[in-house]
Amino acid sequence: MELTSKRRAYLRKKAHDLDALVRIGKEGVTDNLIQSILDAIESRELIKVKILQNCEEEKMEIMEQLSQCKEFEVVGIIGRTIILFKENKDKPVISLELKSI
Repeated sequence: MELTSKRRAYLRKKAHDLDALVRIGKEGVTDNLIQSILDAIESRELIKVKILQNCEEEKMEIMEQLSQCKEFEVVGIIGRTIILFKENKDKPVISLELKSI
């Protein structure tokens, strides 16, 4: 599903009340981090990833690294928090709402 600007805005609005489930520390983006993101996003479709203060990489570099992963899409970044989306084919909830936009 292609994320248009309206869909991105809708996803940012839906993510507002969510807590960050994954945190990026001083190691930065690793294979284990990607796996934890995939585990967390599988059932939820929409998650937040928090970049901690001790992370040595810049937030835009991390966002670029995450956007290279084809398993999920980067919705946007707000401060040090990145919003990620992955359509759930089995039990879509947010995906169904997105298709109507």
